[in-house]
Amino acid sequence: MATACIKNEKQLPIRLMFQDEARFGRMSDPRSCWAPAPYRPVVNLALIREFRYEYAAVSPWDGCLDFMTADKMNTENMSRFLSQVSETHKNEFIVMVVDGASSHRCKDLVIPENISLTRLPPYSPELNPAEQVWNILRRNYFANRVFDSLDAATAQAEFGLEEMAANKLGIKSLANWPWISDILKD
Repeated sequence: MATACIKNEKQLPIRLMFQDEARFGRMSDPRSCWAPAPYRPVVNLALIREFRYEYAAVSPWDGCLDFMTADKMNTENMSRFLSQVSETHKNEFIVMVVDGASSHRCKDLVIPENISLTRLPPYSPELNPAEQVWNILRRNYFANRVFDSLDAATAQAEFGLEEMAANKLGIKSLANWPWISDILKD
């Protein structure tokens, strides 16, 4: 089974990561915003439903953020993302916490030897700190914006993720929840 525990046979240092994916594109995200009284803010809307998927994995202990853009959310792209993360952290054994998406459970999923997948309980996004990455990305990089093309929206998502990845302390404070940091104390 794709989510079976893989043993850390090489006794590599362990890296805990939480993974998730989300759609970003030309869909409008109207949010409240400030305007001087008595004026009302004017926000453009786009009714175009074009999007791509962003895959991300956060390491709450050190604030590392890995990400990848894909046209679809499927087993092939999840396998590609796992391979990318595996290569980035090739000298570590990664315990990656994932949700129950079908692409995370498929028998065709290719899991690198230095990664072990662990599933969250069903319908529990509040346990996944990677979800917070999407909240920040939507609020700071997509709110009240209209994009001329899907490529422009994708570039904006990648720009936001790159900025967040460069701020390891910010990611750590966003993702290292008390119950996660307590794991190190055991």
